[in-house]
Amino acid sequence: MKTKLNIIKGLGILVLVIAGFTSNAQQDPMYTQYMFNTQTINPAYAGTWESLSFMVLGRQQWVGFNGAPQTYSFSMQAPMKNERVALGLNLISDKVNLEKRFYMFADYSYLIPINENLRLRLGLKGGFTNYSNNLEEYNINDPNDPMFSGVIDKKFIPNFGVGAFMYSKRGYLGFSVPKILNHDFESDAATTFSQNGELRHYFLMGGLVFNMGENLKFKPTMLTKASFTGETGVPVELDLTANFLIKERFWLGAMYRTGDSFGLIAQWIIDKKLRIGYSFDYTVTPLQDFNNGTHEIMVSYEMRFLKEMFASPRYF
Repeated sequence: MKTKLNIIKGLGILVLVIAGFTSNAQQDPMYTQYMFNTQTINPAYAGTWESLSFMVLGRQQWVGFNGAPQTYSFSMQAPMKNERVALGLNLISDKVNLEKRFYMFADYSYLIPINENLRLRLGLKGGFTNYSNNLEEYNINDPNDPMFSGVIDKKFIPNFGVGAFMYSKRGYLGFSVPKILNHDFESDAATTFSQNGELRHYFLMGGLVFNMGENLKFKPTMLTKASFTGETGVPVELDLTANFLIKERFWLGAMYRTGDSFGLIAQWIIDKKLRIGYSFDYTVTPLQDFNNGTHEIMVSYEMRFLKEMFASPRYF
């Protein structure tokens, strides 16, 4: 059974690699610590912590570069009385120059046990985006350019998504489409500026945990982000990460994002409840001469009650 399970996981991860090189166009906020922030992109992840849990994350991209992306997220998940059901909430603030997005989405996931060790969760996500972009505040060569007149101000843009997350104590494989509907954003001026405001994105993710000794574990993970909508032609991003867990207390690893950046990740686990993570990545694009890298800080807390105090360690 273990051999069969490892083969299934291995094939799933191979699919991620292939998908990463055959898709194009990526737009949604990115996270270096995606393996601990999965719920923002996959509603089926809600409930996997098996406790009332909270997580906050702040990302400052390309520090020192004017108008660089800034992303802040808050997530929570909670199991219901029906142990197969879990609910979640995600709040995300994403700013790039004068363009601002605020997301609020709720998650619902349902557990389907496959066997004693393997579980499958199916999830639904629903919510809205608040978008604003004042085109008149940009510094441009021609201040009378009609394309930069007016304000894009969309207060309520509803959307919904789906996801699946299969996991055991030592591995996971997931797929999700967090926003299914495509939306265009247009200014309120007579000559309107239009852009693809929200594109449908597809996420494939996977990871395994291997014992390397009594006090050392190795966890390779990957995340593929793809969009088949739009005309931007931006290549899809494939995140490859390798982390080591030392004495069940400290994660230390490295990451590579295809065509974009490489970096380091660290996380400290305190009493199995509180986790504090930090990552730093440095771009390999021409922007490397104009910024001081990207910093990301994550804090999560699990409210484990007495009956959960002896739960197995959580690796993702």
